[in-house]
Amino acid sequence: MTGLIPVIITTFLASAVEAIEMVTIVVGVGATRGWRSTLIGAASGFGVLAVVVVVAGAALSRVPIGPLRLIVGALLLTFGLQWFRKGIRRVAARGLAGIGGQDPHEAAEWTGPGMDWTAWFLAFKGVVLEGLEVAFIVVTFGAGANHLIGAAIGGVGAVIIVGGLGLALHQSVRRIPRSLLQLIVGVLLTTFGTFWAIEGLGIDWPGGDAAIPGLLVLYVATALTYITLERNRALGLRPAV
Repeated sequence: MTGLIPVIITTFLASAVEAIEMVTIVVGVGATRGWRSTLIGAASGFGVLAVVVVVAGAALSRVPIGPLRLIVGALLLTFGLQWFRKGIRRVAARGLAGIGGQDPHEAAEWTGPGMDWTAWFLAFKGVVLEGLEVAFIVVTFGAGANHLIGAAIGGVGAVIIVGGLGLALHQSVRRIPRSLLQLIVGVLLTTFGTFWAIEGLGIDWPGGDAAIPGLLVLYVATALTYITLERNRALGLRPAV
């Protein structure tokens, strides 16, 4: 049996990694597409998650998460690559215009009166998948150490604290030019989508979650390369032979 405090700390740290991924998706989508539909999607995700946790309980650890990772990863990859492409074209054309304020030439992604289902869907998926990961961590650590309540405190505490930090930073995120923000969110969604889709196929990443920063660097380098090529093409420059 493991002590209560070590269980809380271990569960908190493990859950914080998943919570950071969850909050990154929600804040990025909200700042890019608008907050109303994003927050409704996130709230819907937490509602579904609560029902699943209450119904499944400790049996949650036996639910296969691989197919869900594959589906969510493929969908995030689809949306992420679209924003990745648009972000590269807009940053190549406009640079960092609008930094620190609203660029009048950059229209909002969604201006309709109803629900932005793209924002809702992305926030919903991010909360459900990462929330399930946190629930698995809580059940696994809690059952193993016979301190389920302590593990739940660590997991829920991680989500609340990381979520609060994301809420506090969202005003700063809004000062980022929309074109650059779209590229950043596209890079993040593509990174997480690639990671989860490959994991969903049953293939283990070298280093586990540590592979995510490597994927992030790869996609950032790819974006910078394409932005440089697009700008050179616009200026009529050709690579030296």
